[in-house]
Amino acid sequence: MPGYRISRSPFRLVLAALSLVLATNLVHAQSLAPYKDRLFRYKNVTATHFNGDFLVVQYSKQRDLYDRDKIDQREVYGNYVSYRPRRSRDTYELTANGRTFKYIGTGKVTGGANAIVIYIHGQGGNRFQGANDVSFGGNFNRVQNLLVRNGGGYISTDFTDFGARGTADVAALIAYQKQLSPRAKVVVACGSMGGIICWNLLKNANYASNLSGILFLGSPRDPAFLHSGALSRRVPIYMGYGSDDTVYNWEDQAKFFKQIREAAPGYPIKFTLFDTGVHGTPIRMTDWRLVLNWMFTHG
Repeated sequence: MPGYRISRSPFRLVLAALSLVLATNLVHAQSLAPYKDRLFRYKNVTATHFNGDFLVVQYSKQRDLYDRDKIDQREVYGNYVSYRPRRSRDTYELTANGRTFKYIGTGKVTGGANAIVIYIHGQGGNRFQGANDVSFGGNFNRVQNLLVRNGGGYISTDFTDFGARGTADVAALIAYQKQLSPRAKVVVACGSMGGIICWNLLKNANYASNLSGILFLGSPRDPAFLHSGALSRRVPIYMGYGSDDTVYNWEDQAKFFKQIREAAPGYPIKFTLFDTGVHGTPIRMTDWRLVLNWMFTHG
């Protein structure tokens, strides 16, 4: 591909009404078939607002952490994971904009994918975080299985920084994936400070044109988004936060969610609050299949 160089090295209860809407809308859209839904679905939705676009989900530290992890916050029990994605997992390098960075790819990341999910880590993280099968309650393993088993690809990438250069790195990776798989829907999920890059992608018309959705997992808000022209592009947005997050206050994020809805009525945006959850809870608890299938109906 002109301008790019790549190399390889070894190495129950969600609301019934919401489920019905999703099932109806997905008849003519890209859809991920179920994978371990019984284990990963939201066990108790305690409140809904804004016609179901704002969910409050019960987070139980006993049930969702201690009873789920063999080693707390480090290794989930084996029934939550399948290592099938490892068969197609490899490390790659991409050179663009005069820089070279590495990423871990699983599934159809060299072409032929119908969907691609790219994970952007937060401060102190790296490409290995989003490819860890057993951390965060096995949720990264689940999204990889969802993509691999449904003809898609998954990427966890490094990047230069959280500013313009890092954003350009990620944008180049997205553009490269769109060249390899022109029909793929591309969704970017940003953890914590990585959300800065996701907002930057949304605010840039050229970058946003390649996006079918953005997930903010315990990320900061960006007021400049409201005045950037991005609202008219209507890229689906998911925002997930823990009510006990001491890094980014959920109430500030919820106010921003409301501002987006007020500035652009009908904008495809959803917010999930994990009651008593902390900063990393949205990465552990977000129901990937539910969110991605919703995005595929819009993006």
